[in-house]
Amino acid sequence: MKALLISTVLIAGAGLLFSGCATKKYVRNTTAPIQAKVDVVGEQANKNSESIEETRSQLKDVDDRAQNGIDAAKERASTADHDALTADRHASDAMNRANEASRTADQNRQGLDQLRGVISQIDDYQLQTSLSVPFRSAQYSLSNTAKADLDKLAGEVKSDKRFFIAVEGYTDKVGSVGYNENLSRRRADSVVEYLVAKDEIPVYRIHMVGLGERNPVDPGSNRAANARNRRVEVKVFSADQATSVLSATTDAAGGRP
Repeated sequence: MKALLISTVLIAGAGLLFSGCATKKYVRNTTAPIQAKVDVVGEQANKNSESIEETRSQLKDVDDRAQNGIDAAKERASTADHDALTADRHASDAMNRANEASRTADQNRQGLDQLRGVISQIDDYQLQTSLSVPFRSAQYSLSNTAKADLDKLAGEVKSDKRFFIAVEGYTDKVGSVGYNENLSRRRADSVVEYLVAKDEIPVYRIHMVGLGERNPVDPGSNRAANARNRRVEVKVFSADQATSVLSATTDAAGGRP
């Protein structure tokens, strides 16, 4: 009985052992294909991940290039705006210069018209009075007698409306030509300065020139000739007499009521 029990136990154990081995083999055979598929899926996932990263990198490169293009376009647009503003400024400056040139031309035209009017009437001016102001050798200051003579001349012309005064400075032949021309201008300047400052003659009515040793009143070379040649000639020209004659002619012809 005991032997039969042992035999039964051994047979059962062998059966279990055989059954366990069979289960492990079954499990191994079943899971192997699944594991293979899992491995394939994993490899595919890795490849997909690498592809995704590569795509992302490509997209980033494209985005960077696009952004660089946008920045470059913005910079070109900004440069174009700046160039446009600069061109507009230059155009405005050119227009201002053109306007200024036009105004200057108009002023010059008006001045020329006035000058033409004066020239057209220059024949109306006649010598009214003259004065010779003497000077000592190498001097250009006025004597008291010369000042009194200039005061008298200025008093005679102040009431005139249309007149001008020609002031011509001269020297003798002593000294160089350059020295004498400079001295003659200084003598003429002295007369002009006195007429303007003391006698209140408008400076625009005075025409001054220094002629040095030219146009001598005495061609001699002695002391008396030199004294006569050291002078400033003051000549007053007036058109008032011509105007009076014209007015009288107009009145006689019935041109004025």
